[in-house]
Amino acid sequence: MSDLVIYDTTLRDGTQAANFNLSTDDKIRITLKLDELGVDYIEGGWPGANPVTTEYFAEIRKHNLKHSKVTAFGSTRNFKNRPEDDANLKALIAAKTAGITIFGKTWDVHVRDALQIGLDDNLTIVEDSLRYLRPHVEHLFYDAEHFFDGFKGDRDYALATIDRAVDAGADCLVLCDTNGGTLPMEVAEIIKGLQKHLKDSGKTVDIGIHAHNDSESAVANSLIAVALGASHVQGTMNGVGERCGNANLTTIMPALALKMDLEFVAAARMTSLTETSRYVTELANMAHNPYQPYVGEAAFAHKGGIHVSAVKKNPKTYEHIEPERVGNSRRILISDQSGRSNVLHKAKQFGIDLESSDPVVTSILNQLKDLEQQGYQYEGAEASFKILMRKALGTCKDYFDLHGFRVISQKTESNVAPQDEATIRIEVGGQMVHTAALGEGPVNALDKALRKALTRFYPSLAEMELKDFKVRVLASEHGTGAMVRVLIISSDQQSEWGTVGVSHDIIEASWQALVDSITYKLMKDEV
Repeated sequence: MSDLVIYDTTLRDGTQAANFNLSTDDKIRITLKLDELGVDYIEGGWPGANPVTTEYFAEIRKHNLKHSKVTAFGSTRNFKNRPEDDANLKALIAAKTAGITIFGKTWDVHVRDALQIGLDDNLTIVEDSLRYLRPHVEHLFYDAEHFFDGFKGDRDYALATIDRAVDAGADCLVLCDTNGGTLPMEVAEIIKGLQKHLKDSGKTVDIGIHAHNDSESAVANSLIAVALGASHVQGTMNGVGERCGNANLTTIMPALALKMDLEFVAAARMTSLTETSRYVTELANMAHNPYQPYVGEAAFAHKGGIHVSAVKKNPKTYEHIEPERVGNSRRILISDQSGRSNVLHKAKQFGIDLESSDPVVTSILNQLKDLEQQGYQYEGAEASFKILMRKALGTCKDYFDLHGFRVISQKTESNVAPQDEATIRIEVGGQMVHTAALGEGPVNALDKALRKALTRFYPSLAEMELKDFKVRVLASEHGTGAMVRVLIISSDQQSEWGTVGVSHDIIEASWQALVDSITYKLMKDEV
């Protein structure tokens, strides 16, 4: 088998996902990040399809990539045009990329119903489009669209399209499961059938795989294809893509490198995988999926006390690889399922000296279970849990005392946004402070008033910012009288942390989380 090639199509196929949008600058930054990771080919988009893609191909030429090669994507020519007159083919050449990937119809259903041309006419445009492009580009890839459906529908015709692509000089035949409906056992049999056909006809060409995830089989289909000899794997970072997404490269690459022991450039850089994965979601302004294999926050998170106890003795008991190999880390979660092992592990992580026999451990567990019955959760609010532990030990300092606050939300006209104001009275070291602030919403006003009152005593609070604010309604059958849980993510120049509050009153729940957030900031500044 030829050297294994990793081909990323996040910038093209990935951007067809709902709510996944990238600017030109975003696409450039992601290209540079994928280059650092060692991805072999990066598909930049369809030249001329939109202004962002056109600008991208012009801008990326100004950057000197260390390893990756950029490819342009397009289709076979329009049947009405000669290859040399076809705007799509000319745009592919004008993009001046190291590689070009074009797709053609493999499924007779698409030829008749989508293109509405004869089957022989489709064979002609596949062959002469590739022949026309061949002298103009270093790497020429052919995406056999709907290959697996085409093979199942009319095997002979699907193979005829493949023969034309090979004869025209394609470097690699990329077998596409475009509808994402093919199951792994079918993929295996169809690839074997293609390989036998190529061998019998004396044709030699690299085979690739491009799988979609509509049956949740894209990763499995890709790995099976490689196991059967495919040397080119296409996918996207985090599996983004149209409908249910594409094959997820952040799952495929570590499987190939760490489980199948295959060599490719990115295989030696898997410790950067988690960082790269999260970088892409950050630029796309999307929440990172915590449950993703390998790179998700929950991928190596342990919650049950029995699991935690075993993992502390030997991580292999509940982890299929060491998280550090993909740049991730182990997390021990605190919840009502937690045992003494979880609490002791967290205490050690927080720098708190606790022994298993210490009665405080039992006290903390009892408090934890009682609070979680009320709706508190500490899996994303470890700063609040650290404060809970410190309070149980009697080592949590009171940095200020509340003497009262009031939040007013006043709306004067139906088409004018409300005006929100918070006033607050607190005491710090015997000094009473009474202040007020306006905000974008009642919680923002309260946050500003509290910070305004405290910053004169604790100047470091000026560098703290609220990064995220989430409200979850608990027991929604109670309607507007339901309990709510507020999760606040805060950060400073060194780190970020989460705090939680629960109440029937959203302002009170927010206040609890705000107070914990400020307390944690001041607590860690003293260390």
